[in-house]
Amino acid sequence: MAEAMISGIVEAETIPVNQVIVTNRSNQDRLNELQTKYGVRTVPGHQLNYEEVDIFILAMKPKDIDPVLDSLKEKISADQVVLSVLAGISTSYMEENLHDRQQVIRAMPNTSSMIGESATAMSPGENAAIDLILASKKLLESFGKVFVIEEEKMDIFTGIAGSGPAYFYYLMEHIEAAGYEGGLDRETAREIGVQTILGAAKMLRDQEDTPAELREKVTSPNGTTAAGLQALDENGGGNAISEAVKGAAGKSKEMSKKAKEKELVTN
Repeated sequence: MAEAMISGIVEAETIPVNQVIVTNRSNQDRLNELQTKYGVRTVPGHQLNYEEVDIFILAMKPKDIDPVLDSLKEKISADQVVLSVLAGISTSYMEENLHDRQQVIRAMPNTSSMIGESATAMSPGENAAIDLILASKKLLESFGKVFVIEEEKMDIFTGIAGSGPAYFYYLMEHIEAAGYEGGLDRETAREIGVQTILGAAKMLRDQEDTPAELREKVTSPNGTTAAGLQALDENGGGNAISEAVKGAAGKSKEMSKKAKEKELVTN
């Protein structure tokens, strides 16, 4: 996810590439790789000049959040923004573990950031100033569309958009396999499937019709599409999609609950 965001920011040229600073705990080889590939500045964590950073983007695993917040609290001021893309970590949790009135923002991009097509949710914390909210939003917009939502809706957003690309990749796996079984070579089957999904997505974006109305327009009675939709219904296709979103959202909520319980124990 971190590399996808770096790629999107660099490609969009939202900020000069020499103002993008990347660090990690100890993997110098990875830092070298990112510097060579994107031209960003990379520094080991212990050499980072914290005072020159306006927005800190946290993109490690959620389980590693506590030592990172402890370290940041020692080195940053309340005026700097901490922007987290960690699933399940609330703005209140970050606020409780940083300075009083620390400016924090929670965001949830997806891996389509790499090509500038992320669907990204953004929820500012209680103390985030409007100018830094707007600056953070502009930064996030460099790799896709940003939706400012209430934090309690972040779980369902995660189920739809955070995990969403994997659902489509999974769908494409099956489309490709079905095309191959029907006599197409895999590459051709994949290209057909990709173009079909791309066209349908653009129809949804550019037309005023609802998804149901568009579906009805391409479904002739007793035709091929009707047969395909019937097979989807008979095999639980629609229900599977709904349950996938609910499952991912439920996992996000579970992670948030565990972090909240940990916060209460700490306090």
